[in-house]
Amino acid sequence: MRDAIRQLPASKIREVANAGLGRDDVLAFWFGEGDEATPAPITEAAIESLRRGETFYSHNLGLPALREALADYTSALHGPIGAERIAVTSAGVNGLMVAMQALAGAGDEVVVVVPVWPNLTAQPAILGAEVTRLALRPKQGAWSLDLDELFAAVTPRSKVLLINAPNNPTGWTLSRTEQQAILDHCRRTGTWIVADDVYERVWFGDGDCAPSFLDIAAPDDRLIVANSFSKNFLMTGWRLGWLVLPAALTEAVGKLVEFNTSCAPVFVQQAGLAALRGAGETVPRVRSHLRHCRDTLVGALRGLDGVELAVPSGGMYAFLRLEGEGDSLACAKRLVTGSGLGLAPGVAFGPESEGWLRWCFASRDPGRLLQGVQRLRAARSL
Repeated sequence: MRDAIRQLPASKIREVANAGLGRDDVLAFWFGEGDEATPAPITEAAIESLRRGETFYSHNLGLPALREALADYTSALHGPIGAERIAVTSAGVNGLMVAMQALAGAGDEVVVVVPVWPNLTAQPAILGAEVTRLALRPKQGAWSLDLDELFAAVTPRSKVLLINAPNNPTGWTLSRTEQQAILDHCRRTGTWIVADDVYERVWFGDGDCAPSFLDIAAPDDRLIVANSFSKNFLMTGWRLGWLVLPAALTEAVGKLVEFNTSCAPVFVQQAGLAALRGAGETVPRVRSHLRHCRDTLVGALRGLDGVELAVPSGGMYAFLRLEGEGDSLACAKRLVTGSGLGLAPGVAFGPESEGWLRWCFASRDPGRLLQGVQRLRAARSL
């Protein structure tokens, strides 16, 4: 086995979940998904597709109707984007892996803004690339990116800059000014930007979505944007995503899809079409509910002594630090075994976030969040 594979870290979130086995009263907020089922029209579209016998291969790049619908959906948010720039993938994470396979290989440098979902740093490492970590820092109650540090890190040697914003786990989001500065710098260095935009509609600022590089980039810029149906459409288990890329890259990405998964299942793609048809209703409802959940949790946590957190501008997570708790894994295990409160340890997202905890606030019942805060208060008072 290659050393790069042997050295991949096991999931520390799973480690915490395993520590909670045996308790049937755990309030689980550790995984990055809510507890609301997929809307019925989406499910019914998949069922009808199966009844029609649509269980065969499709085009590597996705059903033409879905690619057109995704182009229309993306264009409505970011300006004209043709279907020739869309590649359908088997989940957002598969799209990110395909993008990395297309751009980076052994010995190439990939700069990643961290902390971040560990899959994003693991993917280039699996391919033998050198991963350079560029850390966000908490300043004056908010997470921030030092652009001077980024400009120093991203050089002509850097093949890819990988950015997830809104960010998992911190909720940090790039401003338009920061995006323009980063795009201009990467044009000078010849560096590709891979933008993980899966939380762009889970956005609590002005407008229908978070700022995206797609708003300011030219069609032929070195930019690939990954997106997913998982968060915005309550479809985490369906495994359906897409890439927006320069048209010149589409054919090659189609080959990579063939070598990875062949194609996304047709009945899942039909569900995606139904999701897009209902986007005008589903997405605003999901965002409004998540905003309420965020405000409920953050307000309650700020009522506790010794809790540090920033109000997330996007995503579905509160990222908090407890005074006196430097070992996030040990703290998370203690909370689940002793109090039945399941949180993700910050160290799961990299050493830069050691001492922090991630709390997913995507809950149908915000009352569960308040119960969790009560358990945290009780645990802190012991």
